[in-house]
Amino acid sequence: EEKTLPGWEGYKGSKPVRIGNQAAQQRQLDIYGELIDSVYLATQYVEGISYDGWAALSNTINYVCGHWKEPDHGIWEFRGAPQHFLHSRLMCWVALDRALRLADHESVPPQTHWHEVRRRLYYSIYEDFWNEELQSFVQYKGAKTVDASALVMPLSRFIAPTDPKWLSTLDYIGKRLVTDALVQRYEISHIDFEGLDKSQEGSFTMCSFWYIECMARAGQVERARLLFEKMLGYANHLGLYAEELGMDGSHLGNFPQAFTHLALISAAWALDRKLSGKPMRNWRF
Repeated sequence: EEKTLPGWEGYKGSKPVRIGNQAAQQRQLDIYGELIDSVYLATQYVEGISYDGWAALSNTINYVCGHWKEPDHGIWEFRGAPQHFLHSRLMCWVALDRALRLADHESVPPQTHWHEVRRRLYYSIYEDFWNEELQSFVQYKGAKTVDASALVMPLSRFIAPTDPKWLSTLDYIGKRLVTDALVQRYEISHIDFEGLDKSQEGSFTMCSFWYIECMARAGQVERARLLFEKMLGYANHLGLYAEELGMDGSHLGNFPQAFTHLALISAAWALDRKLSGKPMRNWRF
């Protein structure tokens, strides 16, 4: 249960101070894609899946099949009414896609309706989240704003990193969310979900490295390298990062943040492959 501690100022006045987490009561559909992708990679690089493991995974996939059309609170755990978020829909597609790949790789039987659900998820992303006027994929169904979590689209192999629809989305994200090398999660001025002081929202360090990797994969290698080197300058003396960076370079939020460092490693790997002329395709599959 989440509770607010009255009278507590918080670090440098970062009120409210809370214990517990309201997100424990939220539906977050994106987690299933992240889970199944992890299982898939484990079967690729560590060991195969057991009979009981496949049965449990199948139950999870069937849950996704039954709930992917529902709104949720999304990767950023917004506190207001649930929405149909692009990232959540994308990760539901990832869950189905990786389960089907795993079935083919491990010679275990997928359920017959999974292919159809994956197909419907694929087309729903293009039909429900592409905004022709903006020439960009948007944050949630019906929105006119973008979200940095869309950067996962090419990184999860949903869309080619040089697809025209993706390149125009990447350009629009750059215009709306990026200040030099710092990338904010979403368009602060348009968000009414959290009830936070919008002036205090920092950039999200993980998103900066996602952005750099997307630029590298799109062929904008020199720009990606420049931004990567700038981001290295924001690390502390141990090379570590907080979850967020203020526009003055101050470290905000959780420290150190594992997600940030995983994104850094992935961006560095992609940038190195591009700079050395090594092939990028199928490195995970």
